[in-house]
Amino acid sequence: MQFDSTTINMLVKGIWETIYMVFLSSALSYVIGIPLGIALVVTDKEGISPVPLFNKALGLIINLLRSVPFIILLIMVLPVTKFIVGKTIGSNATVVPLIIAAAPYIGRMVESSLKEVDAGVIEAAKSMGASTWQIIVKVLLPEAKPSLLVGAAISVTTILGYSAMAGFTGGGGLGDIAIRYGYHRYQTDMMMVTVVLLVIIVQLIQEVAMRMSRKSDKRIR
Repeated sequence: MQFDSTTINMLVKGIWETIYMVFLSSALSYVIGIPLGIALVVTDKEGISPVPLFNKALGLIINLLRSVPFIILLIMVLPVTKFIVGKTIGSNATVVPLIIAAAPYIGRMVESSLKEVDAGVIEAAKSMGASTWQIIVKVLLPEAKPSLLVGAAISVTTILGYSAMAGFTGGGGLGDIAIRYGYHRYQTDMMMVTVVLLVIIVQLIQEVAMRMSRKSDKRIR
């Protein structure tokens, strides 16, 4: 492999496509995943507004979506991707299956973070006459912020891994470059470069999220 201008431009384009796919799908997945996680916690049998039947049905749907391996889901939702985006290859097309795969996962991560909040704090808010919405906005989410940020780092890096898998169907980004050159053309050096770049992106995401988590954690001030 020669690091000429063409190769460098291809790698730079791959990095930006990866960043675009990961952060856009992460943002949209959180728009869906946060309400899912809140609903799971609030409607739990020990939650602040129990609705056991709804909770079980929602949990079942989330578990079903999470149980499908991403590479299979990627192919399964091709008609949906085609309908929404108008094509099935490229970074824009990859965002659709990424959201479908990541939103349930994020929902469970949010649920786990919210359940770490001390029950005594919630009971105190109830005793002061706080509504369900006020408890969610002013107690659950602020108290769970450090854990939510750690969960965000895990979720975003998981989505990054999914985006690399999407290279098998022409999804764009560094995964697509690794598969086209490392797998189909046996250029191991190009594959290793993309792996190193992906590792660097993961480390940056992890470091930023962990710093934010530590700053927001009241226990270490």
